[in-house]
Amino acid sequence: MELTLNGQRAYAYTGGKRFDPALPTAVFIHGAQNDHSVWGLQSRYFAHHGFSVLAVDLPGHGRSDGSALESIEAMADWINGLLDAAGVQQAVLVGHSMGSLIALEASARQPARKAGIALVGTAYPMKVSQALLETARDREPVAIEMVTQWSHSSIAQKPSAPAPGFYVPGMGRRLMQQVSRRNPEQVFFTDFSACNNYADGEQAAASLACPALFLLGSKDVMTPPRAAASLAAGMSDARVVTLEACGHALMAEQPDQVLDTLFRFASDVLK
Repeated sequence: MELTLNGQRAYAYTGGKRFDPALPTAVFIHGAQNDHSVWGLQSRYFAHHGFSVLAVDLPGHGRSDGSALESIEAMADWINGLLDAAGVQQAVLVGHSMGSLIALEASARQPARKAGIALVGTAYPMKVSQALLETARDREPVAIEMVTQWSHSSIAQKPSAPAPGFYVPGMGRRLMQQVSRRNPEQVFFTDFSACNNYADGEQAAASLACPALFLLGSKDVMTPPRAAASLAAGMSDARVVTLEACGHALMAEQPDQVLDTLFRFASDVLK
């Protein structure tokens, strides 16, 4: 689905179903150097089981126009503007990595419309090492290789790949490379800088009354589970689920468990 936001095209995948704002709405927000496709399984299932779905491409990513936004606050305002344009009254926001910070800030800025938030592979503060920031700025292909390696708990999906030639880390690498080809304006560096500079997470968490789900990977070295503890502790209704043998790319490594956990949470808070 294409909408016009701030005079530019904003794209959101609706899971193969026509978007209906009268239905409970689930909004999926991707992480750095990604697009809506990381939520392919989860967004499609939601759309075919009673939800309307908006799996967004943030500006500068995928099919949405414009340059990558430079702060989590600006991205949060963009998400809320998209909900306005789509006519959404109540939603659960689901965000991965950078997207989790966007979901948190967007919910704090418009709490009445948010029935719940799910923070997948999150941390606060979400600091990025100076070495990775500089590499993303000066040698983006190398940064993609670094993040590909660090985002997965193993070189292969367990217990086995679902089909010959299926390579989970390779899928993540190709997506990041595709974002680079579509937009050469240092999207990775802009995204990482936004995560690194975001400083309002604890205030946003403390202001929320809606339920929050923390969905974490036990072997995540990008955003280790312990790095989410203070954020969860500051919320009035936080539920923490940790997936075993799973790294930062939770949706790719444990897609069914991620789907089941998110669907139970969203069904609980929206139905």
